[in-house]
Amino acid sequence: MSRIERVHARQILDSRGHPTVEVDVALVSGAFGRAAVPVGASTGRYEALELRDGGEAWDGRGVRQAIANVRDEIAPHLEGLDADAQDVVDDTLVSLDGTSGLVRLGANAVLGISLAVARAAADDRGRPLWRHLGRGEPTLPIPMLNALEGGVHADNRLLVQEFMLVPIGAPSFSEAMRMGSEAYHHLGHLLLARGLSRTVGDEGGFAPALDSSEVALELLVAAIESAGYRPGLDIAVALDAAASELGDVDRDGYRIDGEAEPLASDELVAYWAALCERYPIISLEDALGEEDWSGWRSLTRRLGSRVQLVGDDLFVTHASLLQLAIDQRIANAVLIKPNQVGTLTRALETITLAHDAGYATVMAHRAGDTEDTTIADLAVALGCRFIKAGGPARSERVAKYNRLLRIEEELGAHARFAGAA
Repeated sequence: MSRIERVHARQILDSRGHPTVEVDVALVSGAFGRAAVPVGASTGRYEALELRDGGEAWDGRGVRQAIANVRDEIAPHLEGLDADAQDVVDDTLVSLDGTSGLVRLGANAVLGISLAVARAAADDRGRPLWRHLGRGEPTLPIPMLNALEGGVHADNRLLVQEFMLVPIGAPSFSEAMRMGSEAYHHLGHLLLARGLSRTVGDEGGFAPALDSSEVALELLVAAIESAGYRPGLDIAVALDAAASELGDVDRDGYRIDGEAEPLASDELVAYWAALCERYPIISLEDALGEEDWSGWRSLTRRLGSRVQLVGDDLFVTHASLLQLAIDQRIANAVLIKPNQVGTLTRALETITLAHDAGYATVMAHRAGDTEDTTIADLAVALGCRFIKAGGPARSERVAKYNRLLRIEEELGAHARFAGAA
């Protein structure tokens, strides 16, 4: 009765008003699953392909071809398959595409089906998704709340993409959200007092016109203190540099705000080390470019024992790239974005590899997201230590945090929180 009866796809809008794919999967039993696919702004070179229509409609961003691929080519091959056999479903999807990067059918078409099948299987068993996929004792992740935005996520001069508040001293997920939200709103008060904009960027963080990363970090520390918390003890700071957007180390070097001249790889490593000395930074994401493996080795040697060094563009959730880093002792954490690899099974393989090697995992949203809350369930089910879902603003971001609050309530006295582990 858990066999797939019908697969349907439609075009919906993401949080930036661009089209994306939503998929429905119905089972013979009457069980149902739905998933919407997020869309990245800062993307790694080796991400699976997000298929777009081109042309004039929707500024070329339409997904009608991806939807047609679901309806006309993929769906007939899935009907009758067992939704409980996620690996079989996902292997079928990958085989149908026949390319390494899901270029033919589109990762947005494939991922929508993969996640919707998982949701349908969970519904068939009468379980929430986090329990259906659960591995070991469910654990609520520590939220990394986007507070200030720059880079491709905001129209300001900041080149670092995200400045996040991380409530590491909280005893529970709900308390972490309270602490982080209080500091976020105190940041808003500080911006208002200084005559700076409180407009938010793509991911719910404020996007004022600031001159440098150091000014942004000073504001975060002031906001934490203003909210009554201790920087680095109650609430720490995390950065996403998205360094592949800062330049090419093999050509002109990295351009970073506040620096008059481009920086060589070793100079950028020294820059991050100096910031980590002066500010309560516990996590650096994409601190160097995705091709700068020698720079990553240097960074890991210098900061890896005391700072979480997260690879996003570096790994794009691919187990093969993560294995190379493990072999070379590069980074110590990996960002997990299922749409980078196109199927749930592939994402699970990367998480398993990371945990086996002692790497931390950070479940993450995308700049163009929807009200879909799948990543919240995945973070709990798979033991991710952190979740990045944006700031405590904008409904497509808050939906993930609210889902985690509900899971915490469902677990009651049995709720475990990664920050208290």
